[in-house]
Amino acid sequence: MIDDDDAELIRRFCDALWLERGLSEHTLSAYRGDLSRFGAWLAEAGRCGLYRAQREDLLGFLAQQVRLGRKPRSTARTLSALRQFYRHALQNGRIDHDPSALVDAPKLGRPLPKGLSEREVERLLEAPDTLDPEGLRDRAMLELLYACGLRVSELVGLRLHELNLAQGVVRITGKGGKERLAPLGEEAIEWIGRFLQDGRTELLGARQSDAVFPTRRGGAMTRQAFWYRIKKYALAAGVNGEISPHTLRHAFATHLLNHGADLRVVQMLLGHSDLSTTQIYTHVARERLKQLFQAHHPRA
Repeated sequence: MIDDDDAELIRRFCDALWLERGLSEHTLSAYRGDLSRFGAWLAEAGRCGLYRAQREDLLGFLAQQVRLGRKPRSTARTLSALRQFYRHALQNGRIDHDPSALVDAPKLGRPLPKGLSEREVERLLEAPDTLDPEGLRDRAMLELLYACGLRVSELVGLRLHELNLAQGVVRITGKGGKERLAPLGEEAIEWIGRFLQDGRTELLGARQSDAVFPTRRGGAMTRQAFWYRIKKYALAAGVNGEISPHTLRHAFATHLLNHGADLRVVQMLLGHSDLSTTQIYTHVARERLKQLFQAHHPRA
């Protein structure tokens, strides 16, 4: 069980991150969980509190996480949370040295995103029953997700005032509260328009909501609910493998590059702050080119 003083330090740290950097509740929750696990480990091991922890304590905790079967990426995220915490404490004069400074992060490979062909995307988009208002809503959501490469949190959190079908753009509030404009494309405009005209009122009834894609209860759909629905549609469409909302974001970026889009344009559309994050998609596009070469060149 984590010490009450350490729990209060974590709470203040997360509040400061929210005020200073505008991090999402999802990110803050992950930080709280990682730091709380470390605080509980210190207490159970009879060590001192968070502010008195040493490099050896961090190494011992991370080693235990590995023994428990946590993946390198999860361990790296935990170390990142610890570094943020101790850097913040050092900058504010709470500690006189950073115990995380000399702890090396685990080596991570860069996994290539799961790829979908354009035909697989078409089958997935066509899977919902658009005669049903929920199916019409889901078709509009899938079309928007693929047209703009949105994160699932950006999709389910979209509000009516952020959508402009007349101009064919959507204003998206991404990570850290950063805003970007994304073009919709004709198919997305058509399906969103059909849902707003025919399906949304039937779903809401007499209820009021500013969510573009509400549920029958009137609120915005959760990320988990949409993840479940996209899995259902992938199964119905015969699209194999691990499919998630992020899979369509990957497909959006990869298909743009396959058709000659500039990498920096893709970066802007995805809302990546760093171009190196977007460059992973060049590897996906390159693999696709190799496959096409092997399949069609007479001397491959």
